[in-house]
Amino acid sequence: MDEMTDKRIPLVGMTLDGLREVCEHVGAKPFAAKQMAHWLYQKRVSEISQMTDLSLAVRERLGRDYKVGLESPVSSVTSMDGTVKYLFTGVGNRDVEAVYIPDKDRATLCVSSQAGCRMNCAFCMTGRLGYQGQLTAHQIMNQVLSVENSEKLTNLVFMGMGEPADNAQAVLDVIEILTAPWGLEWSPKRITVSSVGKPEGLKRFLNETRVHIALSVHSPFSEERAGIMPVEKAWPVEEVMHTLRGYDFAHQRRLSVEYIMWRGVNDDERHAQALARLLKGSDARVNLIRYHAIDRSESLQPSTQQTMERFRDFLNSKGVTATIRASRGEDIMAACGMLAGKKSKTE
Repeated sequence: MDEMTDKRIPLVGMTLDGLREVCEHVGAKPFAAKQMAHWLYQKRVSEISQMTDLSLAVRERLGRDYKVGLESPVSSVTSMDGTVKYLFTGVGNRDVEAVYIPDKDRATLCVSSQAGCRMNCAFCMTGRLGYQGQLTAHQIMNQVLSVENSEKLTNLVFMGMGEPADNAQAVLDVIEILTAPWGLEWSPKRITVSSVGKPEGLKRFLNETRVHIALSVHSPFSEERAGIMPVEKAWPVEEVMHTLRGYDFAHQRRLSVEYIMWRGVNDDERHAQALARLLKGSDARVNLIRYHAIDRSESLQPSTQQTMERFRDFLNSKGVTATIRASRGEDIMAACGMLAGKKSKTE
């Protein structure tokens, strides 16, 4: 069947409840849902015909309306440091990107949750695209299962294109698949969800999962933050931190703060002092991130390494654990804030 005319519904991305509904639709017993989940997420089959513990009749009925739904990347490019950026079919007029980051005994995949983004952060290439549409749980889970070396992944971060809290249900479905006994059986400690602090979605991640949370801050001063992150006007970072203090991040779960540093903008001692005050009593760890200029005309420029180290040392002296995150994949436009996807050929 031609891929462009195949209207069958993909099974990848369905939770156990969704697979039970499929069973009902095709006249299979409810327990067949766990069998399908086993084949999809543990055996990672590519065809329904490979689900050999389902009867032939059930497989035939499944095949009429459903497909496994794994879709290979459109393309990939490899960085000098081994990072691989994959392009996947997206939604609207924008394809999306996922980034594979190998590091000694770790292999992290950074996945996208939207095509484009509604948050409009001034420093982010994805934000400049505008919003093109939500990715389905199928499209997000397909990134996980369809990259090369998928079975070697040790960690997953929702830090690609889009704001995960703005597409919370699809992200929650994927987290369920990743962590459930019938799914990939990952520990939630292997998953980090990044957010600018959209309250409804963020609270769902906090209440319904045990994954790590990464909050994008970038300035401890409300007016300055609003200038680069318009969401500050709707969801002030002080209020977001107040919410986060109501959760336990002292043990298995981790709260991290993402802080991109710009020369002469947010990298002096005044900002370091205010950031330490903002995070007081939260058990948050700070990831200091070197800015990756999107083009040469940028008014925002990266802080020097010396300034970043001084900022880190000041935070540590105030009891706030801070580290400088190593940059990966900049030469292939795969570093933080650089993901843009491509316009689809149908545009």
